[in-house]
Amino acid sequence: MTIEAFKKEVLPLKNRLYRLALRLLVDHMEAEDVVQEVFVKLWSKRNQLQQYRSIEAFAMVITKNRCFDILKSKRYKIMDGLSADLSVNHMSPYSYAENADSMDHVLALINKLPELQKIIIHLRDVEGYDFDEIAEITEINLNAVRVNLSRARKNVREGLIKVNKYELYEN
Repeated sequence: MTIEAFKKEVLPLKNRLYRLALRLLVDHMEAEDVVQEVFVKLWSKRNQLQQYRSIEAFAMVITKNRCFDILKSKRYKIMDGLSADLSVNHMSPYSYAENADSMDHVLALINKLPELQKIIIHLRDVEGYDFDEIAEITEINLNAVRVNLSRARKNVREGLIKVNKYELYEN
């Protein structure tokens, strides 16, 4: 693979790899380091990349595995995930606060999920990957991806219902 092909096919993956690493590590600097390591590894394997069905899926697998290695070696505790990036444009302060609270609840519920469910819901609902790509990235079969995504969404939905019922009774 030439430098131009690498720039065209691999470098645009940077943001997706970063978001996955950040979701898992919850540390901006660590996530940036992981993405750099992944790019170095991909560059060193640039002549073999064409053998993979999807370079993007291969890069996501490398990123996921590297993050898990870091989590295991340093015994990180997964803390609250990404902060909500809500736009204040065209929103009243009340609407903005309500949306921010809802997003905080969703992120907290997602972070309580088992690791596999957390990764799958992130890949599907945040990154927009299809089920085949998620199966390749997570190295599990397609039915397991569907089941884990369904369970993750159900847990988040039930958690939000509980939070909303609690807030109604408080008021």
